[in-house]
Amino acid sequence: MAVFVAAAEEGSLSAAARRFGLSVSMAGKHVSAIEADLNIRLMQRTTRKLILTDVGHAYYARCRRILEEYEDANREAGDAQQSIRGVLRVAAPLTFGAMHLGDVVAGYLEQHPGVALEIMLNDRYVDLLAEGIDVAIRIGRLLDSDLVARRLAPCRMVICASPKFLKRHGTLSKVEELRRAPRLAFSEAISSGDWTLTDPDGQAHLIDGPVIVAANNTQMLLAAALAGAGVAYGPSFVFGKSITAGELIALLPDYKTSDLTIQAVYPTKRHVSLKLRSFVDHLVTSFGGTPPWDLSPTE
Repeated sequence: MAVFVAAAEEGSLSAAARRFGLSVSMAGKHVSAIEADLNIRLMQRTTRKLILTDVGHAYYARCRRILEEYEDANREAGDAQQSIRGVLRVAAPLTFGAMHLGDVVAGYLEQHPGVALEIMLNDRYVDLLAEGIDVAIRIGRLLDSDLVARRLAPCRMVICASPKFLKRHGTLSKVEELRRAPRLAFSEAISSGDWTLTDPDGQAHLIDGPVIVAANNTQMLLAAALAGAGVAYGPSFVFGKSITAGELIALLPDYKTSDLTIQAVYPTKRHVSLKLRSFVDHLVTSFGGTPPWDLSPTE
């Protein structure tokens, strides 16, 4: 099977023979034996190259997956006998990483003292392969269809203001009141000035009043909201703890906001190192279920 896959990938029996240290005739016998067992032609042989038949294409795809699984099984068996060590390079959004990765990283290193982590916090898009990143945490829709993704947690959006601000401006219990309120907006959002809420009847409402502070960092907006500067809209992993503590008040709680997903992504399912696999598993365990920023004080 491995010789057949190599011949299909290389386009010749001689190249497949060199890969496995066989003679060309022996490589041909391996492929012919498979065809004889199946009683079907998998390859059309010419003097210059091999061309897969339609059946051969389908058979090749299956054989390749089987061999990949076989290699993965061997690697995992070998990894089980090895200690987890080495350098792991991790990329994450600035605010999420600063607020929530510290404890998670500490817990992982306590379990695996042989690992060193390089954490890069940046809100720009990171090309994992070009920049040598082992795993990245991303929020929202993924642009790279070739990346493997593991779901970590939901990312709820909330709209909130401080008691101090609401004392000056009223309870803001209606959409019309909210539209007139000064807003604190994340400038890097696709539509930083447009907030959409859906009422209990399923009708969408656009909140597009005056933006008095636009910033590219939600921690700064959190500080401004706590100080009473305006109404903030953003992820619960930024504002949730302050809402739970009563330092901020969630507005229009019966209205729905957009929900995103926080995911760990890495380049391929194959040849995933034990340290990478263990780190991603640790992230899933740490953030799985109800994430810590959405827990009430009694949970």
